[in-house]
Amino acid sequence: MKILLLGEYSNVHATLAEGLRALGHQVTVASNGDFWKNYPRDIDLSRQGGKLGGLKLLAKVYANLPRWRGYDVVQLINPMFLELKAERIAPIYRYLRRHNGKMVLCAMGVDWYWVHECTHRKPLRYSDFNIGDRVRTDEAAVKEQRDWLGTEKERLNRMIAADCDAIVAGLYEDYVCYEPYFPEKLSFIPLPIKMPTDTASQTAAIHHPPVTKIFIGISKGRSAYKGTDIMLRAAEDVQARYPDRMELVKVEGIPFAEYQRLMDGSDAILDQLYSYTPSMNPLLAMSKGIICIGGGEPENYEIINEHELRPIVNVQPDYDSVRHELEQLILHPERIPLLKQQSVEYVSRHHEYIKVARQYEALYMKHK
Repeated sequence: MKILLLGEYSNVHATLAEGLRALGHQVTVASNGDFWKNYPRDIDLSRQGGKLGGLKLLAKVYANLPRWRGYDVVQLINPMFLELKAERIAPIYRYLRRHNGKMVLCAMGVDWYWVHECTHRKPLRYSDFNIGDRVRTDEAAVKEQRDWLGTEKERLNRMIAADCDAIVAGLYEDYVCYEPYFPEKLSFIPLPIKMPTDTASQTAAIHHPPVTKIFIGISKGRSAYKGTDIMLRAAEDVQARYPDRMELVKVEGIPFAEYQRLMDGSDAILDQLYSYTPSMNPLLAMSKGIICIGGGEPENYEIINEHELRPIVNVQPDYDSVRHELEQLILHPERIPLLKQQSVEYVSRHHEYIKVARQYEALYMKHK
């Protein structure tokens, strides 16, 4: 098949493209590399600053449109798959719809269904927008609500979701937000991860460390929204209490290649306080034998039919839970080798990129 993957979210499309190519498909990735993360792509759609940057990007997209015809599948990472205003994206979507085969929308990243459902219906015990029945009022959450609720972004998202042939969720949370609206066209497919080829270093990482090395990555401008600020404070407090037992590595706003290099050799990663499930960064870490301290709720294991492995140190969305779980890991390092071993097995079993690519392939064929 000839497949066009538009947009990027935490290396999902770049990794999926590798898997689909290994299965013999012709794949083009066009994206902005997910901003400063700079993930690989075939066509660079990054935007320069200011209004002129928007006009240049729009011109580049329109210059490429004649080449974006005749694909069997066009897959969008998000309704906002370009760094343009929603009203600019709508006619581009309609053009792609007219001149290609199947249109697939990914429920990844922030969109109207995620914001609306977690703000109003609240299908999750906690999320980026609610803690129980209480709606979060911090500035980062409110900004997303203003961006998506009752706006052109909402109209674009709802139009594409209603019009496209299939919708794919990569996290349990996204699945439950779309499911009430599109039960028949919605599929859950795990996120794709390319397992490390250096199995020797991966095996060497599974040990009983004298000092536990904890890694935390901070996204520019999204620390409060993702709960990284709370996780960082808890980690700093645990390190201050046990300076001879714990090392803390903090990185912020760096390209993906550098992020990976600094993460290597860690024992655990702190990531996404308000998540039920591990996303791309913690899954990548787990593939390297690094323990995820974050989202590992029962629903995460249920949706992938995992009944044996429990590698994730699950935390509730508050400071006390993070501090307690991190402290227990530091004080009981004998737990670490098994959790590391299970982490690798978990990713290999459910997220290996060729396995995931086959699931996407099956979805595309079903809608052919």
